Amino acid sequence: MRGLMQDYPLTIDSIFRHVEQHYGDGTIVTNNPGGVTRATYAEWAQRTRKLGGVLDTLGISADGRVGTFGWNSQRHLELYFAAPCSGRVLHTLNVRLFPEQLTYIANHAEDEVVFVDRTVLPLLWPLIDTMKTVKQVVVMDDGGGNEIPDDDRILDYETLLADAEPVEFAVSDELRAASMCYTSGTTGNPKGVVYSHRSTVLHAMAAIAPNAFGFSVRDVAMPVVPMFHANAWGIAQAAPAAGASLVMPGALMQPEALAKLIVDEGVTFTAGVPTIWQGVLPHLAGQPHKLRDIGCGGSAVPKALSEAYREQVGIPILQAWGMTETSPVASSGILPRRFEDADDATKADRRARAGVPLFGVEARIVDADTLEPQAWDDTATGELQVRGPWCAQDYYNPDAGVELTTPDGWMKTGDVAAMDEFGSIRIADRTKDLIKSGGEWISSVDLENAIMSHPAVKEAAVVGIPHPKWDERPLACVVLREGESATEQDILDHLKPLVAKWWMPEAVEFIDEVPKTSVGKFSKKDLRSRFAEYALKS
Repeated sequence: MRGLMQDYPLTIDSIFRHVEQHYGDGTIVTNNPGGVTRATYAEWAQRTRKLGGVLDTLGISADGRVGTFGWNSQRHLELYFAAPCSGRVLHTLNVRLFPEQLTYIANHAEDEVVFVDRTVLPLLWPLIDTMKTVKQVVVMDDGGGNEIPDDDRILDYETLLADAEPVEFAVSDELRAASMCYTSGTTGNPKGVVYSHRSTVLHAMAAIAPNAFGFSVRDVAMPVVPMFHANAWGIAQAAPAAGASLVMPGALMQPEALAKLIVDEGVTFTAGVPTIWQGVLPHLAGQPHKLRDIGCGGSAVPKALSEAYREQVGIPILQAWGMTETSPVASSGILPRRFEDADDATKADRRARAGVPLFGVEARIVDADTLEPQAWDDTATGELQVRGPWCAQDYYNPDAGVELTTPDGWMKTGDVAAMDEFGSIRIADRTKDLIKSGGEWISSVDLENAIMSHPAVKEAAVVGIPHPKWDERPLACVVLREGESATEQDILDHLKPLVAKWWMPEAVEFIDEVPKTSVGKFSKKDLRSRFAEYALKS
């Protein structure tokens, strides 16, 4: 016997219509170099419908990829809805990647157009001829002041919008692709994650729930996490769906500017990586505010930072866990009721955990090789694996040999974790030797390959070393060829044109030999142990 309920598709245009019809008086504030702009959701909805018309006018194909290259803004939010609601696929390009990665990603995704903030146009335009499928570049003038090249391929966002007619949105297939985001969280080429309308709607509903971000029409949400980074953690869909107003930092990501927005705009919820909140703290401490929660993820939240916010701002940091592949929010570290009467130290320890999976996500820890389940005793560790309707099953056209899902249907996260008797997750380590700096991944293998292209270098191994500000920074351990010489500066100068600036090693140590495992692989465990007390600059 089957249920007799309506088969109503879970599509992003249903979120759009809900906002348009019921929360038109909500506001979107954007802080740009050209000044603060304000709009209501009603005005935003009309512009978004006209943007759908622009995509038609530009001739973007029925499921064409619409690239974006910009900061958190009202215009970016218009694209977040116009592209998927018109049947296209939104593809957010990370403005912090180095050129070769951007070219690879745009070509791999087959972007047909890229919408770019004027602030970051100089980063994109020199690459445009390497992006084989991009036919047009639409400049969103955020007051950045950079010169706009005289080229027929460059169009102006507001001019296009002024000439466009609003369109109706109607997506019937909830399994249709809605957006794409690439992750460089493993070695090799960046990997594309393709979100469906269904997964996005379900993730938004989960993010609204009290055990996650708890949005309501009474909230003012400020996503500091970029809209090009793991879907802005779902805030760009969840906050409007709940009728919460939005404050967008735009290109002005300086700590003092963020603190001022929190105070001046009455922000009640905000979210970003730990390094952001380290910078904001001295500017927010002692200031009047309306914050109820500060969401934090991307890397482990230092207990000292969370406690500093509790003491100086009045609220501790809320830790969440997830990945680009989990849309991304999969668990939340909200303090369980059973710890309400615990001492401050115990509460701090609990808040430092990744927490309990959100309803809709299941998690397990297993032996990565045998898939044998590990005990939930907070001691036994194993690879953390998850499954659920907003967890990725496969990557988009992955390289040969790349597998995301186990034979029994669980997504491999690459994290090593323990779980307590209630299934609260404690991240213990990583199965791969990635370095997470300021919430962004750095590939140690790619760095090693770049270092070893120096003619004087025989071997190089890169490990993550704890850093007081960035969580981790890369330390390069280098073995020189016999009879060759090189200085730390020589190695760094060699790397400058090869890797992104924020990938640059914090220091170079010259060693006699890289320790090896029994099968001849670099033993980075031994190197991390050797340099555990290494003093990096703050």
